[in-house]
Amino acid sequence: MGKLLSIGTWAYAFGPYQSNPVPFNTVVEKLGELKYDGVEIGAFKPHIHPDDYPTEADRQKVKAFIQKKGLRVSGLAADFWGDKGPATDAAQQDGYYVNLFKKNLKLCTDLGSPSIRVDTVNGPDGVPGVDRKTAWQRIVSLWRTCAGLAQEKGVKVVWEFEPGFLFNKPSEVVQLVEEVNHPNFSVLFDTCHAYMCAVEGARQPGAKETLRGGVAEFARKLKGKIGHVHVIDSDGTLHGNETSTHRPFGEGKINFDEVLDAVIKDAGYKGEWLTVDLCFWPEAWEVTAKAKEFLKPYLKKY
Repeated sequence: MGKLLSIGTWAYAFGPYQSNPVPFNTVVEKLGELKYDGVEIGAFKPHIHPDDYPTEADRQKVKAFIQKKGLRVSGLAADFWGDKGPATDAAQQDGYYVNLFKKNLKLCTDLGSPSIRVDTVNGPDGVPGVDRKTAWQRIVSLWRTCAGLAQEKGVKVVWEFEPGFLFNKPSEVVQLVEEVNHPNFSVLFDTCHAYMCAVEGARQPGAKETLRGGVAEFARKLKGKIGHVHVIDSDGTLHGNETSTHRPFGEGKINFDEVLDAVIKDAGYKGEWLTVDLCFWPEAWEVTAKAKEFLKPYLKKY
């Protein structure tokens, strides 16, 4: 299956853009002009948060606008952040996490998103007062439940691992997706995060775990388990000592010939989309067109 190209809208609302975000409609118009295939929705304020678009009619207007600009929705990154990550005591009470997931799943179905992104929310050192084994079991259980709920709606659940979040070692990533053990649950493989986890061992508690074969080896270890892909370069540094620096293509250390071959051919990534992720990059707007140009040969190849 040929690959289509989208870009995440959060890049124009987070970090350097937080005080002056690019409006969602402006982003969509720009991507349409640049002939991107799709847009990946950051369901965070001030973009398409479910509370700001509460009715199905509101959401149909958003969907129609996207389609009018010649685009499709490639995925949705929901706002599961805050103080109630899936491993916390609070997330277990009164169905809090599952209800929040359902709320965002409805947004997915209304907008026509094929996937919904989740993460472990808490930092790599874990949740205060919760041992790592309990945290692991809670996350596995909740995500298995969510995968089943999403499967009923035809939406994939994809977990984006990052150096700044709990369970960030390559072996943990592989093991966790195996333990969730649901056909509708898979990994969101971000090339930049994969570099920081597999090559740099960034923010890993205890002994560092890296892979001699780097990002490509990491992808191969996840054969059959990659459900969505974010593409961006890495210079081997962290943004704000927290998560990966998403460096524009050609300014980092990733060999995309090798990595995309490993992801698509060796690991068997069957999804339609490659999604550019310029999160926290201060000139994301200025390099949006260049990102598409860089990836043109790969879209043609695959």
